[in-house]
Amino acid sequence: MFKGNVPYLLYVIITILMFAIGSVIGWVIQGYIYKAKIGSIEDFVKKRKEDAEKEIASEKREQALQSKEELDRKAYELERKFRDRQKEVQKTEEKLSKKEEFIDKRLIAVDKREKDLIKRDEEISALKFELNDKKEEIEKELLRVAGLKMEDARSIVLKRADEELQKDYAKRIAQFEEEIKENANEKAKVILSQAMENCAIEYVSETTVSVVPLPSDELKGRIIGREGRNIRTFETLTGVDILIDDTPEAVTLSCFDPIRREVARRTLEKLIIDGRIHPARIEEFAKESEQELDVALAKEADEALISLSLFGFNPELKKLIGSMKFRTSYGQNLLKHSLEAAIVAGIIASEIGENVLFAKRAGLLHDIGKVITAESEGPHAMVGGEILKKLGENDAVVHAVQAHHNDIKAETVLDAIIQVADTLSATRPGARRENLETYIKRMEELEGIASSVQGVKKAYVVQAGREIRIIVNPEDIQEEEALKISHDIAKKIEQDMVYPGIIKVTVVRETRYIDYAK
Repeated sequence: MFKGNVPYLLYVIITILMFAIGSVIGWVIQGYIYKAKIGSIEDFVKKRKEDAEKEIASEKREQALQSKEELDRKAYELERKFRDRQKEVQKTEEKLSKKEEFIDKRLIAVDKREKDLIKRDEEISALKFELNDKKEEIEKELLRVAGLKMEDARSIVLKRADEELQKDYAKRIAQFEEEIKENANEKAKVILSQAMENCAIEYVSETTVSVVPLPSDELKGRIIGREGRNIRTFETLTGVDILIDDTPEAVTLSCFDPIRREVARRTLEKLIIDGRIHPARIEEFAKESEQELDVALAKEADEALISLSLFGFNPELKKLIGSMKFRTSYGQNLLKHSLEAAIVAGIIASEIGENVLFAKRAGLLHDIGKVITAESEGPHAMVGGEILKKLGENDAVVHAVQAHHNDIKAETVLDAIIQVADTLSATRPGARRENLETYIKRMEELEGIASSVQGVKKAYVVQAGREIRIIVNPEDIQEEEALKISHDIAKKIEQDMVYPGIIKVTVVRETRYIDYAK
């Protein structure tokens, strides 16, 4: 069996030997190859190291150059800043040097002036002593020459001093008045003229009667009723008298209360249209008329407020405003007058920079007290102010209402505006009918105030009380004193009288020299 397998075993051994030889040869060859590779890698690393060292050296040189350039640049900038700072310091030193020189010169000048002042004080003191000596000598000489006592001479000197002071006072008054007139007169004229031009309200003279037309005279008997029961009922319910006379197709309603008269007029017109005139119908129509009138009053108030661009009024106050349409003051419709005063006050306030809304409110409400003066005692301005307080009106408006006739002292610009606006509206031509007796009384008061001043020869009131002309004795009153008299009389009129508008005081001092040729 062993012999039979020799070739196979040999084959195996040869194969193993060849594998071993191949492995040895491969290991040897691999060692040579690896050694060759190792040598080439070391060379590559060495070369790269050398290249890196070269690059690092190059970068160090570049960085050194850049650092040197940066240092040179910073050194140049520092040197430049140093030179600039040195120049500024030099300029500052020059300025300080100049200031020191200037201060030195000023000190020298001040010292010199101080010495001059001391010297002048000494001279003035010496002059004072000299003047006192001369004054005493002059007084002694004057006393010796005039033969007067010291007290008499002093009274003469004081009298002359008083006369000089009076002249100086009069001149200063004239100067102040001229300055005030120059600055204020033109401005006031412009403002007031603009206010009056921009206000166009027609005036209608109111009466205390209303005439109601009838379709026929037969209705007069029906209005009277059986045994006068209809007319009695009508007059009792409305508080208005019906005057039935011979006037054809008309009856007259008479009452001093315009609200009642208006209710009566509406009631009578309803009865005429309805045709059924008896007490029950009269009572029904009277109530309807009162309700309609309340609505009409509110509507009148709304129209008035819209025309003035005013809002935020108490409903009760609106009713009072509407009632002003049926009230009069010296024949002037109260609502028309109040609307005009509100417009004028608003324009004046706008021109001088005051609160326009307050001015309009105060102008519209300034106579609100006249609506209920029959129910309340006291001046209408104070009554109106109390009403406005209760209804929550602004304090400034309330004060202006109470002060518009000087029942309380006027303290604010708004107070003065309302006084001017009320005066402008009341004194316009045709605006009011004034009682003749009151007018004559005011004229007499003006003449009496003027005549009470010493030196006045005669006083005349002209231009319906808007000017008073005073004639003085030229022998007793000097020119400067005449000016002072006009000022004093104007102040006295302002203090003692209540009057509409402005009163011009003119003092006339005239000396006439007359001779005759024979």
